[in-house]
Amino acid sequence: MSRPATRPIPEGMHTLTPHLVCEGAAAAIDFYKTAFNAEQLSLLPGPDGKVMHAMLRIGDSALMLSDDFPSCGSLGPKALKGSPVTLHLYVENVDAAIKQAVDAGAQVTMPATDMFWGDRYGQVVDPCGHRWSLATHKQDLSPEEIREGMARMCAEMGNAKPAGATGDAR
Repeated sequence: MSRPATRPIPEGMHTLTPHLVCEGAAAAIDFYKTAFNAEQLSLLPGPDGKVMHAMLRIGDSALMLSDDFPSCGSLGPKALKGSPVTLHLYVENVDAAIKQAVDAGAQVTMPATDMFWGDRYGQVVDPCGHRWSLATHKQDLSPEEIREGMARMCAEMGNAKPAGATGDAR
């Protein structure tokens, strides 16, 4: 009996999947379940009770994570004193989602605000130090409407005219 052909992208996966390194991955899994309604799909325990690999699903997307293993060069945001990466999560109700994340232990770094590109948008940092932006799409806008909205925001903040405001696409 032959096996079906192996798919190059496994069933239920997208072509891009974040893989987070966390100090305390087991606690991170619990946080993501509570904060973002994550479903744990798999868990591979490693040495000393650490998590070698876990797979979660948040909405229609997969999230991989593992504990940090400094001896292998695998460090999380706490050891690195932050992260330049922000994970973006679209939700039905951004205000409720941010409250849920905060109730689970996240810290708000940007309260939810109606943004010039048509989303209600805010940011939090999770207990492991990973940055998350959360948004609910409120209106579809043309590129020109977005540029005009950005120009108004920059003017209100006293900033110079933003690049691209006159039509160049940088």
